Amino acid sequence: MKFRELELRGAYVVEVEPVEDERGFFGRSWCEKEALDIGLESRIVQCSISFNKTMGTLRGMHFQARPHEEVKIVRCTRGAIYDVLLDLRKGSPTHGRWTAIELTESNRHGVYVPRGFAHGFQTLEHNTEVYYMMSEFYYRELAGGVRWDDPAFGITWPIKSSIISSRDANFPDYRQS
Repeated sequence: MKFRELELRGAYVVEVEPVEDERGFFGRSWCEKEALDIGLESRIVQCSISFNKTMGTLRGMHFQARPHEEVKIVRCTRGAIYDVLLDLRKGSPTHGRWTAIELTESNRHGVYVPRGFAHGFQTLEHNTEVYYMMSEFYYRELAGGVRWDDPAFGITWPIKSSIISSRDANFPDYRQS
């Protein structure tokens, strides 16, 4: 397993390093010890799956507020997604900036999303499945987000015509929240 830091401090691509033989391969997708060795949080208390029938489905930009901000490790197990991380940490040198990475079933990459980030994705294929590992339990009353098309961030999405929930489409402008 290899961690490659993204341009937003604290966010990482998690790459599987497969050991191959005639049967196929084996590789770790998460290791608590290796995460702790580079200063990452490693507590995982909940895992979830998001299945998306239609290409262009957009989910995000979500976060969980204090006191239960969460770390997420996200992996695409079927299909492909354009995965977006947005730094909302006050005082961070990259506050308000975003980055994106393509996660696919074939590249097997994961992404480590630190506390204080919003996260979202857009499906690039029909029948896409996304697997989440979270450091905190889900609290509905602390679930929040920022709008996917908020001009404060200028996130560029690859598919212009998106399927999005009314909740996600109606988050307030960031400057107003």
